[in-house]
Amino acid sequence: MRGDERQQGMLFTVVNWEERIPTDHPLRAVRALIDPILRDLSPQFEALYSRVGRPSVPPEQLLRALLLQLFYSIRSERQLVEQLEYNLLFRWFVGLELDDAAWHATTFTKNRARLLDGAVAANLLAGVVRTAEQHGLLSKEHFTVDGTLLEAWASQKSVQPKDGPPDTSDGDPRNPDVDFRGTRRSNATHASVTDPDARLARKSANTAAILAYQASVLLDNRHGLVVGGIVGTAEGRAEVEQALVLLQGVAPGAGRDTAAGTVGADKGYDTSAFVAGARALGYTPHVARKVRCGAIDGRTTRHPGYAVSQRKRKLVEEVFGWGKTVGLLRKLRHRGVATVDWIFTFTCAAYNLVRLRRLLLAPQPG
Repeated sequence: MRGDERQQGMLFTVVNWEERIPTDHPLRAVRALIDPILRDLSPQFEALYSRVGRPSVPPEQLLRALLLQLFYSIRSERQLVEQLEYNLLFRWFVGLELDDAAWHATTFTKNRARLLDGAVAANLLAGVVRTAEQHGLLSKEHFTVDGTLLEAWASQKSVQPKDGPPDTSDGDPRNPDVDFRGTRRSNATHASVTDPDARLARKSANTAAILAYQASVLLDNRHGLVVGGIVGTAEGRAEVEQALVLLQGVAPGAGRDTAAGTVGADKGYDTSAFVAGARALGYTPHVARKVRCGAIDGRTTRHPGYAVSQRKRKLVEEVFGWGKTVGLLRKLRHRGVATVDWIFTFTCAAYNLVRLRRLLLAPQPG
C-alpha cells in the first residue's frame, strides 16, 4: 500500500541522539579517542581564556568541528557551520544540542590566534601519540622521515621585485595580466606580496617552481603513525634541517644509552649533514643510497634492517596523500608560516585518529 506524503510540519518531536547515530559509525570510535585527550588539555584551555566577560564557544567544540572539516573535506569554515545547522551527525560529534544555534564562521578566525599561541595543535598531536603508545602501537625506535611542498595560498602574479618597480601589467587592479616570461626571478630578488613567508620552490629539476612551504613528518615504522610534524620556509636545506629537528624530539633518552634506533629516508637525505646529525642523535641513517657522492656505504646497507627500513618508509607517502586529497592540504587556505605549521600539525593529528580507529578495531597479534 502506498503511503501518503505529509506536508504539515510537526510541532513537537522527541529525538534520541544514540538511536540516530549508528553504533558502528566511524565517528563514534573517533569521539571515544579524542574526548579523553581534550579533557587532558582542559587546564591549558583555561589558561588561554579570560576569567571575565561573555562565555565563548568551548574550544573542545571548535577542535571537534575542525576535525570534521578534515574528515569530510569541507573546503571552507562557512560551509562547515552550514553543515552544523542541519547535520545531526555533525552536531552530535561536536557536542551541540538539537536546539543550539551554530556559531558564526568568523568564530574560527577569532579563536585561531588564541589556539595558535597556546600550541594546541602540537599538544593535541602529542596526546594522540600518547594514546597510541598506551595501546602498544609504537616502536619508539624505528622511524621514517620525509618532506613535501605545500602550495601556498598565493598566485605567481603576487611575486614582485623586492627593490624597484613592480612587474608591468595591463593596469587591471583586480586581476592584472602580468607577463613575467623570460624574466629571471628568485627568492633573493622577488617575494610574494600576498604571502611574504612563501618561497619559490620545486620538488625536482623537471617540475615548475611554485610558491610553497616546506613540510616534514617523522613516522613510526610499526604502524605508520605520525609522531612529529613541522613546517618552515622552503629554502636551502630546509628539508634536512627539519628532519634533524624532528629527530631531536625522539632522541634516545635515559631509557636507552646506545644507538639502537634507525631512521629511513629517500636519496635526498643521503648527505653528510643528515647522516652525521642522525648518528649524533643515536640513530642509524637507513637512507636510500645515491649513485655517486653518497654519505653512506655498504657498512650500513648490508644489514637486513636496512631493507626493512626502505620498505617501511613508503608508509610516509600515505600521510602526504591523505593530507592533500582528504585533509585540504593540496592548496593551503591560510597564510603565514606559524599558521600553516599549526594547520599541518593538526592535520597530522587527524590522520593519526583515522589510523588509530582502524588499528584498534583490527585484531592485534598476541
